[in-house]
Amino acid sequence: MSKPFIHDDFLLENSFAQELYHNYASKMPIIDYHCHLTPNDIANNTQFENITKVWIYGDHYKWRAMRALGVNERFITGDATDKEKFTQWAKTVPYTMRNPLYHWTHLELARYFNVTDLLTEKTADAIYATAAEQLNAPEYSCLGLLNKMNVETVCTTEDPTDTLQYHQQFANNEESNLYMSTSFRPDKSILIDTETYIDYINTLGEAADIEISTYDDLKVVLRKRIEYFHKNGCKLSDHGLNYIPFEEYTENEIAAIFLKRLDGKPLQKIESHKFQTALLVFLAETYHEFGWVQQFHLGALRNNNKRMLSLLGPDTGWDSIGDYSQAENLSKFLNRLDGKDKLTKTILYNLNPADNEVLATMIGNFNDGTVKGKVQFGSGWWFLDQKDGIIKQVNALSNMGLLSCFIGMLTDSRSFLSFPRHEYFRRVICNLFGDEIQRGELPNDIEWIGKIVQDICYNNAKEYFNFPVKATKEVVI
Repeated sequence: MSKPFIHDDFLLENSFAQELYHNYASKMPIIDYHCHLTPNDIANNTQFENITKVWIYGDHYKWRAMRALGVNERFITGDATDKEKFTQWAKTVPYTMRNPLYHWTHLELARYFNVTDLLTEKTADAIYATAAEQLNAPEYSCLGLLNKMNVETVCTTEDPTDTLQYHQQFANNEESNLYMSTSFRPDKSILIDTETYIDYINTLGEAADIEISTYDDLKVVLRKRIEYFHKNGCKLSDHGLNYIPFEEYTENEIAAIFLKRLDGKPLQKIESHKFQTALLVFLAETYHEFGWVQQFHLGALRNNNKRMLSLLGPDTGWDSIGDYSQAENLSKFLNRLDGKDKLTKTILYNLNPADNEVLATMIGNFNDGTVKGKVQFGSGWWFLDQKDGIIKQVNALSNMGLLSCFIGMLTDSRSFLSFPRHEYFRRVICNLFGDEIQRGELPNDIEWIGKIVQDICYNNAKEYFNFPVKATKEVVI
């Protein structure tokens, strides 16, 4: 009898890789320091009634694959039933071979539902029914799903206007050993050219109970919101930008540019870049003051299909890799902060694999010996968080820096079933080390290399972020 597709040694090609994974990597807790899970679902321990709701809703990776195969939008984001949507996804899965979705899909079915059959149109009904039966059990609530994957910490992503009410609610939950934090994402205050910018500034002012009529007001409000997030346990910021802008500026110029925009007048490109530079520098200096980690996700070309954007809105699967110039402005930005001794811990994520070595070498310019791995080349994300992308990012970091200081994987996901991506990453890492041990490129010192693997999987992130571990009772789901 042949073994199932997802088996104990999946992706582990020799005995060294197997020992590293099973004895060192597999049992390490998960610190998911960047994701887009809904805090409401965690705080209220939501129970999903079927697999479509927990697995397909909001997952633009799956949506893009279904569209490529010619599946009608009605069965993706439209008014089809959940069962019909799942069936269309099941029909799509066999055609995703060599796309990471094929691996992720079957890992997730195996780890959450103990389903080892391949998902196809023929197996769809049985798998849908099996998942529905299990999802009705208490241990399959949101907290139960996270507990199954040994998730210690999740860090969601919120706009400065957020009340953080669900983070506050969950902080009082003494029966779960999960720690939920947040990251501060103020991009809407930076992207001054957007059509909705003035409306957003008004909303931001309302959140802080301050009318924003000058650039100084904007800085006061953002600092006030940073203080609020900090009091609620926030330790990170996050920025999703095409590239880091950098133009020299004066405070008087920025004040005038901001007033010009509030007056509804169009800005020249250089004015926009000066404003974005100034506000990013202000925010980064404030993050340093509060001891936060700042994250920059660079290189996405977003909302390419304007017709579908108008129908479905952003974050629905119409983004791609951009080919922006990254190095020079990024260097100037980090240098400005470092020159003032105001460069906080920083993670740089890259979406264009052509820039891997750029970022892998950039971090070495600003690792000053004050903190282990102070500036990080973040894990492969979005289009690059698959086997090939992981290997390319790890190889670039290994060749240009110290992989042993790397803080490892994150999900960047909106799905509660995405946490086997940490397992996937760990298997890939263990196989890389195992292969080089077998070829004699690394010594056969499993204990030491096992320690490095555990550091990458968990210990480095634990030290870097210093999230608390909740002292709790027995987990009750």
